[in-house]
Amino acid sequence: MLTVNKLIPGARGLAGVLLKRAATVELDWDVRQKSRFDATDSQGRTLGVFLPRGTVVRGGDALVAEDGSIVVVKAAPQPVLVVTPCTAHGSPFDLVRAAYHLGNRHVALELQSDHLKLEPDHVLADMLRGMHLIVNEQQAAFEPESGAYAAGGHGHHDHAQAHDHAHLHHHAPARKPVPIAVTAAPAPHVHGPGCGHDHHGHGHDDHHH
Repeated sequence: MLTVNKLIPGARGLAGVLLKRAATVELDWDVRQKSRFDATDSQGRTLGVFLPRGTVVRGGDALVAEDGSIVVVKAAPQPVLVVTPCTAHGSPFDLVRAAYHLGNRHVALELQSDHLKLEPDHVLADMLRGMHLIVNEQQAAFEPESGAYAAGGHGHHDHAQAHDHAHLHHHAPARKPVPIAVTAAPAPHVHGPGCGHDHHGHGHDDHHH
């Protein structure tokens, strides 16, 4: 077994030619959120991974083995629910509302500009469909948000920018925060022929809006 006890987020600082030659290891989210696990890389080597507690491994990170070899992590496709706004009568703001409700339930959630991803859960899927969102199960990589107050809680894919941003705030003079209100008028709920939901209590053939 090859022991791994170092991780380089996003493989930053490593030469591209080195990464192209490196072994890879595919890990799903269940494994990547653990700091200690065993895995087999693309060269058939058994890895014993021992990282600092609380470490979350992301796709694109590089694991460094005790012999100095590099293993690049790939986020393995896994069953996920992909949530998108209804094209007939929804809006992107529906995703904001859904993320709020899912966040209140402490659900691991991947946030994208045009969709959300979460692990399969039929109760949550029904809740989201009840909010007139489209929910489809797919096989895809899952990279949920880090906790806002966890160590390294900023978005994983923007580590460098986030660090620069933090330094700017550290050195800049304090400024009074400007309150920002985000509001959205509720759109009238119109059912179109393309609506793919099962709207309880609504009959598309019997009612015209």
